[in-house]
Amino acid sequence: MKKYLPKDSKIYLMTLEQPHFKMSEEQKNDVKQHLQNEFDIHLLDFPYYPFGTRAMLNWIRIISTLVKTIYAKNIRFIHPFCVTAGAGGFILSKITGKKLIIDSFEPHAETMLESNTWTKNSRAFQILWNLEKMEAKHASAFIPCVNEMQNYAATRYGVDVSKRCLESKPACVDLNLFDFNKRKDPKLLEELGLKDKIVSVYAGKFGSSYLEKEIFDFWKVCHNYWGDKFRVLILTSHKEEEINLYCKVSGLDRNIVTTQFVFHEHIPAYIGLGDFGVTPFKPAASKRYGTPIKTGEYWSMGLPVVITPNISDDSQTIEKYKIGSIMNEFTEKEYLRIAEEINELLIHKEETDLHQKIRGVAEKYRGFQIAHRVYESLYGENGQAWKF
Repeated sequence: MKKYLPKDSKIYLMTLEQPHFKMSEEQKNDVKQHLQNEFDIHLLDFPYYPFGTRAMLNWIRIISTLVKTIYAKNIRFIHPFCVTAGAGGFILSKITGKKLIIDSFEPHAETMLESNTWTKNSRAFQILWNLEKMEAKHASAFIPCVNEMQNYAATRYGVDVSKRCLESKPACVDLNLFDFNKRKDPKLLEELGLKDKIVSVYAGKFGSSYLEKEIFDFWKVCHNYWGDKFRVLILTSHKEEEINLYCKVSGLDRNIVTTQFVFHEHIPAYIGLGDFGVTPFKPAASKRYGTPIKTGEYWSMGLPVVITPNISDDSQTIEKYKIGSIMNEFTEKEYLRIAEEINELLIHKEETDLHQKIRGVAEKYRGFQIAHRVYESLYGENGQAWKF
């Protein structure tokens, strides 16, 4: 984004810092200096609080501070990522009259309903749902995660956003960090006992929008199918006791499951140990309009992916290129079909050049060249932002 703004433009980056990611003052100062010196990006950090009275009071302070910043720094555009941040952006835009551009435009309120995190009558749902509709009416431009989001806005918000939508931009992946050539690190394979194993890798959590028992049941069938050659690698912040319980409930041998908490910069090396990844979203209507970063990361490392139906454009892409399997049902018969389908892909991986083919899909559908195109069309010399 900074690359395409006029010379000497500044970006003010507002973040909410969750307690478990809280930086020390020294770390925070280092980050602020780095952003300012390298990119001329100025960090405005605030604490995060879950929805409630404290969060509301926090947002009053945030809005007040940001309004002053907008006027003092002559800020022209408010550019939130996702509709949750867009709610604050909408309020700022209404107060200041500055143009609002919603990036990563996808539903959130209904997603929270589908995961049973909120209820339809809850204050949190009602507030965000109404704010989403107001954002859809008010924003000058949208960058959707998938083009289908235009249809969602029309049918669910009752707003035609088609003339204000730019090219869709999924969650892009740093293809240099996720270096395809660093797959199957021999030292890590040895260290984790995964050498010569068929490894199913998952980076993420269980519960909320993600499957729980179903995915462990699937791994149980995989273990029965491949026997001792099969292993599971879970990159997660879940505690050992939680993983133990999931394994116990599904009857999955805990000894074949390796869990690690890994910081993002090290994720590629661990994902690269896998033979196939899983993106276990619960099938839900709103998931058609978002974009899971983990699928792009698996693809970047050349891994076929097991995914549920109608997840972003990813499920269709996997079917189109035959680079994984779709989990249409949660039955033992379906899990066995998927294991057999993945096995066929892996048996013929050399002759079909499977890993290189999947890497090509990542480069086409998840590379940062997409973000470059979008931001150039928005903020470049003849960009749309200057015509609002």
